[in-house]
Amino acid sequence: MIYIVVLIIVALVVAWFVSRSKGNEESEETNEVADDCCGAHEVCESDSLLSADENFDYYNDEELDQYKGVAANAYSDAAIEEFRDVLYTLKEREVAAWMKSMQLRQIDLPFIVREEALMIVEERRAS
Repeated sequence: MIYIVVLIIVALVVAWFVSRSKGNEESEETNEVADDCCGAHEVCESDSLLSADENFDYYNDEELDQYKGVAANAYSDAAIEEFRDVLYTLKEREVAAWMKSMQLRQIDLPFIVREEALMIVEERRAS
């Protein structure tokens, strides 16, 4: 009977050491996070308005390429409505990527549309 008790105690000690070493390995992996990340990595990466690469996607907005190089304060009301039409057909999760696409395509958003898009991105980040 003493052998069974000793065997159970040894098994518990071994199990404790194994679980403790696994916990350390997992915590080491999760601690390796970039300094500029907020901790919600997928959200940070997809909602980032900073462009890290030169690749961009179109969001059924090829017609906006005609505004490349136009200053943000130089748009007509009709042009602003073109940008709004695209903005409000996007899903919330696509807005930051669309803004990044505009930046990479060297298209300045009209001030009012940029503010509306930023509000959508901020609301999404807050939720």
